[in-house]
Amino acid sequence: MFKTFKIVALSAAAAGASMTGAFAQDGEPVRIGWAAWSDAEFVTKLAEKLIEDNLDTQVELVQTDVAPLYQGLSRGDIDLMMMAWLPETHADYYARIKDDVETLGTIYDGAKLGWVVPTYIPESDIASIEDLNKDEVKEKLGGMVQGIDPGAGLTRLSQQAISDYGLDYELQISSEAGMLTTVDRGMRSEDWFVATAWSPHWMFGKYELRYIDDPKGSLGAAEHVDILSAKDFKAEHPEVAAFLSRMNLPIAELEASMFEAQETSYEAAVEKYIADHPDRIKEWLGQS
Repeated sequence: MFKTFKIVALSAAAAGASMTGAFAQDGEPVRIGWAAWSDAEFVTKLAEKLIEDNLDTQVELVQTDVAPLYQGLSRGDIDLMMMAWLPETHADYYARIKDDVETLGTIYDGAKLGWVVPTYIPESDIASIEDLNKDEVKEKLGGMVQGIDPGAGLTRLSQQAISDYGLDYELQISSEAGMLTTVDRGMRSEDWFVATAWSPHWMFGKYELRYIDDPKGSLGAAEHVDILSAKDFKAEHPEVAAFLSRMNLPIAELEASMFEAQETSYEAAVEKYIADHPDRIKEWLGQS
């Protein structure tokens, strides 16, 4: 039976923020913050499972939005986050707290932000963001780009792209779930749509989508996703910090596991990843 994970509100976690390091080691769980994005959910729950099963440390998952994650980490309300998209996507958030946190390592490289369209839209019609200015394209797209959360870095960059390219479009701010609903509905009916997206994501395993070019670079280049901790975390939890510093997943494996999680559950996908990659897990745990 899979362990039931605990999700708490960030405000509740704040009650323990002033505890001493010694008290933390005497039984307080490691608090990992995460936003409800599929890549963050998988790596966070994978880390939770490995830490609890191998490092004799309890983990508490704290789910909230991106901006409160950075604020909570700088205040000590949470100990870790595993979804810092740098150098551009989360640049504003990171700049505010960089002196109060420490980077433990990079969980995966080659992350990408962009806008996607279904592959049944001919490239002769839409090859780049600039093509969205065509009258016939705008009409078919309804003058809308389907977005995600208001606090996401991708939302900020997408708003910048609309300005940079002079698009007379509305960015439909919603959530990851709202974006996926648009993608699923559009693919089923073969309607035209453009949506904000990122890699890694399980939807690329389910749907035939392609990124459109961004010649102005408004949405940034390839990025790395880092694990950030509170300043004193490495001293208080050296084994956990060392494990996280070694934890790194190839994006192809991550996307496959994310898709598996959609077909089964995140807990089942975590179990499968651990079973399928014993040598890598031993390396992360310092056992090889």
